[in-house]
Amino acid sequence: MRDPIVEEIRKIREAHAAKFQFDLQAICEDLRKKEKTCGHAIVSLSPKRILEKPVE
Repeated sequence: MRDPIVEEIRKIREAHAAKFQFDLQAICEDLRKKEKTCGHAIVSLSPKRILEKPVE
């Protein structure tokens, strides 16, 4: 099944990556800059510990 929304997002993601010659570090740097200037509250949650179940 083809989802037009998913296809659109993939096309946008591909175009964005191509701007940076698919350099992951450059892509992430650009996204961090956009994140800082977007005006939305940025939420950063601390990692949760996974408690191991006792071995029976």
